[in-house]
Amino acid sequence: MIPLSHFLIVSALLFSISVAGIFLNRKNMIILLMCIELMLLAVNLNFIAFSHYLGDVAGQVFVFFILTVAAAEAAIGLAILVTVFRNRRTINVEELDEIKG
Repeated sequence: MIPLSHFLIVSALLFSISVAGIFLNRKNMIILLMCIELMLLAVNLNFIAFSHYLGDVAGQVFVFFILTVAAAEAAIGLAILVTVFRNRRTINVEELDEIKG
């Protein structure tokens, strides 16, 4: 049986890698979307681990809702990314100054 602390350490590492990816790479929108997805997966791992060790299925059910929202977010994000690339011929975040309000 794997202890809960191992799952929490792996989840914290995944979350830290995703935060570092967001701060280190602010140019490519695809990598930013991947870091956000990795962050959601780290949170899901926490929900699954606590749900398993507490014997409650509420955390596992909540993960399905998070995965559904993450899939919709990825689809909408990629659709926006394709539209921006068609109009501006770049996905560099620093060069996308026209979309500022």
